[in-house]
Amino acid sequence: MYTEKNTPDIYHCPMVKFVNLISGKWAIPILYRLIITDQPIRFGELRRAITPITQKELTKQLKLFEQKGLITRKLYPEVPPKVEYQITALGKTLKPALVSIANWMEEHEKDLL
Repeated sequence: MYTEKNTPDIYHCPMVKFVNLISGKWAIPILYRLIITDQPIRFGELRRAITPITQKELTKQLKLFEQKGLITRKLYPEVPPKVEYQITALGKTLKPALVSIANWMEEHEKDLL
């Protein structure tokens, strides 16, 4: 388990690594939506749920998460193309952390300047 004492180098800090993984304004909302949906979701439906994200930004984040193994992408050979995204078992392990952050925000939002 991580403690501040056992990691003096900031670049080995798990929080820095986590921030690098989820960097981007829309990263957490995308992951959170996929986690709470917990079923395949089409690109357009996901985009509407995270409005006002741009198509370009959503595509970029989804590709990154797919490369990291946090989500899966399934392409159906149809015209027009049908693509579905779903959170993976690894991605689901983020749920407690993200729910905790959401709860913290709801509890303390009024205290923030």
